Amino acid sequence: MTEARELLQRLAYAYGVQPSYRGHDGHEYPVSDETLVAVLAALGCHVEPDGTAGLQTALERRRLEPWRRVLPETTVARGGSETSVQVRVPHGSAVTLDVVLEDGSQRTLEQLEDFTEPQQVNGDLIGQATFRVPKDLPLGWHRLVARLDDTPDVEATLVVTPERLDTADSFRTRRGWGLSVQLYSTRSSASWGVGDFRDLAELAVQTAAHGGDYVLSNPLHATTPEPPVVSSPYSPSTRRYTNPMYLRIEDLPEYAMLSPRRRVLVDEMAAARRRDNLSADALDRDAVYAAKLRALRWLHRVAPSPERAAAYQAYREEEGPGLDDFALWCALRAAYAADDPLWQDPGLVPGGALAERFRSDLAEEIDFYRWLQWLCDDQRASAQSAALDAGMRLGLMQDLAVGADRNNADAWVLQDQLVASMSVGAPPDMYNQRGQDWSQSPWHPQRLAETGYRAYRDMLRSVLRQAGGVRVDHILGLFRLWWVPVGKPPTEGAYVTYDHEAMIGILALEAQRAGAVVVGEDLGTFEPWVQDYLAQRGLLGTSILWFEQLDDGPRPPQDYRVQCLSSVNTHDLPPTAGYLAGTHVDLRERLGLLTDPQRERERAAEERDVFLRALQNSGFYPAGAQPDLTDPADVADVVVALHRYLAQAPSMLHGVALVDAVGEQRIQNQPGTQQDEYPNWEIPLADAQGRPVLIDDLDAVPGFARLLDAVDRELRGAAESHAEDHHRHGHS
Repeated sequence: MTEARELLQRLAYAYGVQPSYRGHDGHEYPVSDETLVAVLAALGCHVEPDGTAGLQTALERRRLEPWRRVLPETTVARGGSETSVQVRVPHGSAVTLDVVLEDGSQRTLEQLEDFTEPQQVNGDLIGQATFRVPKDLPLGWHRLVARLDDTPDVEATLVVTPERLDTADSFRTRRGWGLSVQLYSTRSSASWGVGDFRDLAELAVQTAAHGGDYVLSNPLHATTPEPPVVSSPYSPSTRRYTNPMYLRIEDLPEYAMLSPRRRVLVDEMAAARRRDNLSADALDRDAVYAAKLRALRWLHRVAPSPERAAAYQAYREEEGPGLDDFALWCALRAAYAADDPLWQDPGLVPGGALAERFRSDLAEEIDFYRWLQWLCDDQRASAQSAALDAGMRLGLMQDLAVGADRNNADAWVLQDQLVASMSVGAPPDMYNQRGQDWSQSPWHPQRLAETGYRAYRDMLRSVLRQAGGVRVDHILGLFRLWWVPVGKPPTEGAYVTYDHEAMIGILALEAQRAGAVVVGEDLGTFEPWVQDYLAQRGLLGTSILWFEQLDDGPRPPQDYRVQCLSSVNTHDLPPTAGYLAGTHVDLRERLGLLTDPQRERERAAEERDVFLRALQNSGFYPAGAQPDLTDPADVADVVVALHRYLAQAPSMLHGVALVDAVGEQRIQNQPGTQQDEYPNWEIPLADAQGRPVLIDDLDAVPGFARLLDAVDRELRGAAESHAEDHHRHGHS
């Protein structure tokens, strides 16, 4: 290795950039100099890969960075544990350090005897003083204040996080289960063609009637303010705010206050859209969203009651400038396309002169988009209340996407905290040999710390405020993310690390305050210690039946993790009925995604047979019986057996996919395809025969109650264990 390469690698490590990574095959792969230079530049360090002197200078500059600040940008402590904080001041200067708590009270911190050699910084000799942060500080967001003679006070954020999140502890003694759904696809006879918040509430009540404790939905994050919209709920415009497409118009008090003529028009639009509920063809989000927005604009003009006006004002005050900036972006984006040259104007940034002019000129439009978010928050709250009133222990569980589309709201509102020149993705693995590019801008680690993690905190608060739990997609991204320079293939990326003590600690703090359980999707390639760390902090992991395999067969359910949400499948996989029948292989062959379809079909059959034998060996399916996987009844038998088998796992939470309960076979998202090839994220709920299934009819679907009740009985340890649920095979 050349001296320049060694220096470049040391510089990368200093900025949290990993110069190599371990692939899914266990091999170590180096990151190219070109990529390291590009990622370092995105982090504010501009160097030439072969400039030895420049690299040495950059390393020294990085080493001295903490000495140029009086206080660390953000200090993260754990409640009940003592830590320390370093204060850097001119050598020999007197300094005291106070902590101002959230409640306004103040404490002076004790200085420790801890001599550190002073450092020369820009010709000045800078010394260091160390102060004790006591272990009895309350959890929360506090301020450190350094007081020096003859200079202004210096402040920085101190956040005290829980040593361990305890919100899931009750599930250790009594395990819980819930239903996972794609809300847009889960409709009722009253839906406008896509599922909505009222549907979510009614589904929660039905699930609770069978013993369920939660309903996990797809991410409900906001999309673009006007059609056309992006179909994928995992590529939102922002993660902080909610998609108004999920509003139930008729549940809004303003609907009843419309003029008779307007109300007739709204009812006519609703009736036109409801006709789609009877079709199993691809959903038409754009038509639904356009119709709802038209109705909502009429409702926005209705004078609110004093109570509604006060509630709206309280919501605005609680959300603060973040809501105002998001609503401003919505108004601008509704008027100007993403590629309009106006967006390049240097004054069109939050707080910029042009942005402030538009804030005045578009005041009514801005209020409309702000008001929509209040409506969403209110209907989410109603759905959560309905779930808890029905007896659920958690209620709604929100899904938090990895990031937001890098050309939309978050990219504009948070442009000083996101890295526009980079895109988040994943390195090559066995399923995606070219890697993945998710077209989402990553957080800038330094900017997060400099701003006290406020944007991250505010996003978490909005997601958690009407929920009993949150599933964090790709929670490994709170430890490190694969950054890909924009315009380069995903293979030319690098991992950039984050302060996981801050990212996980703040997540735990906000979840603790919201009383919410956190489930981390920790599948994929990760360093071995990560799962242990998450468990120590009280977060649950994720286990998927199909992925839990050992060299000699499936992992026995009894060996699954306790602190975990276990399920047979996930939204990234075909419904279990489709998996068993091999329809996912047929689809990929039809789309030309397989190089050797026959081998893939054989591999799928082998995996299926391995699990069937496991069911037979454990007594959940008759020994020697061979199901006819073209027969929906036989398939349903195996689906129930798989869920009962998995219910033997000691995992605190279990998940049942709604698609498995109704016999759906179609996959919701087929990776590697475009919308003109496959209707990704547009598949409405249907049964084994391809007929649309509405929430109103769920209890009449034979498999729905059967599967839910079977899981509930297994988790409750019913005495009849393997004898219940009789059917034509004499097993369940």
